[in-house]
Amino acid sequence: MDIQEVVRQAQDTMTVRRVTGEPYEKNGITLISVVAIRGGWGAGAGTGAEGAGEGGGGGFGMVARPVGAYVIRGEQVTWQPALDVNRIIMGGQLVAIVALLTVRTVVRARSRRAFLRRALRRRRQG
Repeated sequence: MDIQEVVRQAQDTMTVRRVTGEPYEKNGITLISVVAIRGGWGAGAGTGAEGAGEGGGGGFGMVARPVGAYVIRGEQVTWQPALDVNRIIMGGQLVAIVALLTVRTVVRARSRRAFLRRALRRRRQG
């Protein structure tokens, strides 16, 4: 597979219609999906010493994430954002981890302070 073929296939694959298909219509309501697409590609080529070797290679990858959909009812167009539950759960987990680490730090600091106070009292008394 040569480099131009890899580029052509990447361009063909990284289109919204390839990911979502055609707009969906039923009972006078039309849905048009909106997708965020990211992708990249790379290729290589080479030759050996004095033309004895050859080379080639390449590939591409892409990620598509639903963003939402336009809903068309007659003359009215509305936007319906997509709810990414995985992202929400991941964000909640990150907040929980930061909160636990903060609580742990505060508890350690308070227990150290209390320990030092007790030690100072003992020293003064005895």
